Order: sequence, then structure tokens, then C-alpha cells
Amino acid sequence: MRHLACGLLGLLSGLAAPMLSAAKVDASQYHAFWLWSGVHPQPVLNQARSLYILQGQISPLRYSRDPTARFIAQSPAIAKLQSKQVEIWLSYRAQTLDWNEPVYATLLAQLQRWQRSGNPLHGIQIDFDVRTRQLDNYLVFLRDLRRRLPKQYRLSITGLLDWSANADPHLINQLQGVVDEVVIQTYQGRQSIDNYPAYMPQISRLQLPFKMGLAQYGEWQAPAQLEQSPWFRGYVVFLQNP
Repeated sequence: MRHLACGLLGLLSGLAAPMLSAAKVDASQYHAFWLWSGVHPQPVLNQARSLYILQGQISPLRYSRDPTARFIAQSPAIAKLQSKQVEIWLSYRAQTLDWNEPVYATLLAQLQRWQRSGNPLHGIQIDFDVRTRQLDNYLVFLRDLRRRLPKQYRLSITGLLDWSANADPHLINQLQGVVDEVVIQTYQGRQSIDNYPAYMPQISRLQLPFKMGLAQYGEWQAPAQLEQSPWFRGYVVFLQNP
């Protein structure tokens, strides 16, 4: 994640999330987590109901006039999951949208391997820090990806807090039917964004399923209007090493 990157719009729909009062994010109070490479497994993974597990990064080819991409495998160490109740999302960090056919083939092959292993694979998540003025191009990319993705898998994306304040609401809501959820990341680097509460009124008015992404050890206070939104689906915590 830009990351930990600032992003927009899991937990299973209907799961209640704790109300924090200007406190540090305690991962033991949540049930959905990002697990990135370089982050050591923690005991909280035993209580997970949803896991977003990094699988790779899609980066532009260096020293080439061809604007296509390469796939760089990146995966954290994780044992075979014992519980069949955990939703598994395979996460991909994208630094470009100019994907070539080998990138798509690698992604789809990973889906097949995870499925054959018996893990409860739910879908994929694209982690791309698209700027507000590029949202229309991102929408075209996501529609094409949705078409390529086998129908049994769901599609999740991250997005910037800035979307809720500066993007065309009509354009954002066009994501409905293309993606199944958007996870709004409330942090940058390893810390919560200082002015994240200023974005909450706009975010609570989103008209598509969304979750809030929190940084472990960051600060968070859940606003009442967020919990009242019919589109709010819970929280995802980005795990960090102490």
C-alpha cells in the first residue's frame, strides 16, 4: 500500500466494530486484517474472519520504452489455514494500470493454486493509489479486470480519503456493480492521517459498500455517522511489526 498508503474506500457484512475514543488501534478488537510481506504473523490471526494477503506487486518495466508491467511476487509467510470460516482475499499492490497478458495470467494462476489448496478463497483486492483526476481511467481498468475475473470471485479495491472530498460522487458510485467493496485507508506511512475526521461526513454518504482501513498502533475514533451508514461493512486492520 503506499504504505502503508492513504486509500479510499473484510469484515463480513453485519459484524459490529468497536467504538474507539481517541485510542490506539488494538488489533485484538478486530477480525479482518491485511498481512503484508515482512510482517510477522501475530496471535490475532487466530481470530480472523477475513484476511487480505499480499501476493505480489505490479510495477512498470524499467529501462524500457514499452509502458507495460512486470509481476513481482511478494508473499508473507503463512501456514495453511485451518478454519474454513476465514474469507481469503489475495491482495495485489499496483504501481501501474498498464498490465500485459502475462500479468493477468500470473494472477489467475495464483487464484487457481489457492483454490486447489483448499483455502476458502473469496476474491482479490487491488491496492492502487489512483489520484482523483484519474478515477475515470481506473474505472475502465476495473471493468476490464472484472470481466477477466472468474465469476465466483469478488473484487475489492483500496482508495484514497481524498476521493470522498474531491472526486465526482457520480463517478465514484459507478464503481457499484464493478467492485464488491472499497476499503478506505485512514493512514499514511505507519501513522493515522492527522485530519482523517474531516473526511468522515463525506465518506458516510457513500452509496456503495465500504470498509475503513486502520493502521495497527495508529489512532482512531469512530464517528457516529459512520456506524449509521447502511453501506458501512466494518474495518480492516493493517498489521505491523511492533
